[in-house]
Amino acid sequence: MIHLFIILPAALLLALLLFQEKKENRKSALATKTLLSLLFVATAAIQPHPPSNFYLCLFIGLVLCLAGDVFLALPEKFFKAGLIAFLLGHVFYVLGFAALTKTAPWVSPGALLFFILSAVVFFWLRPRLGAMLGPVLVYIAVITIMVAAAWAVFREPALPASFRWLILTGAVSFYLSDIFVARNKFIRSGFRNRLAGLPLYYLGQFLLAFSPGMVG
Repeated sequence: MIHLFIILPAALLLALLLFQEKKENRKSALATKTLLSLLFVATAAIQPHPPSNFYLCLFIGLVLCLAGDVFLALPEKFFKAGLIAFLLGHVFYVLGFAALTKTAPWVSPGALLFFILSAVVFFWLRPRLGAMLGPVLVYIAVITIMVAAAWAVFREPALPASFRWLILTGAVSFYLSDIFVARNKFIRSGFRNRLAGLPLYYLGQFLLAFSPGMVG
């Protein structure tokens, strides 16, 4: 039942955020986005969980992503700050997933598919990156490692199946949402990017936020 008290407000806030983005009401969108992102941090905070490095790293990652959301909703000059916040968030997700599985399973045919997709995305973006080429390349590498780590967690049979599905689906949703962020920033800006990217992003974050309650 407690999940409904989180999912319903989150869905309403997301719908409101999309409406505000459509109308290009930046100030209202910033307030709504901040509330919605605070909600996924609060979701993780109230999940029953044993003390663990996984939970600590996941929670720090969510807080960093909250900061990234705020920065990206601010004027253009804050874009790099948002990129750094999300980059650090992914680093902590990687550390959290590493606490659940050995690093050897991170190299697998399934993980290789994400690296191939990331290479395709990078070469798609490359002609438009300019001075951002280095930072974007680093970001793509880190988020791809994050998804590979989530795939390794998914393949860990000792963990509950529901938990493994939340981790993998959450990580992949986050990964896909960033493709729309990149398209909006470097290829072609427009509401369609946010219409696809924002639901994927928040789906991913909330699934990750719920995951500690499923770990055991």
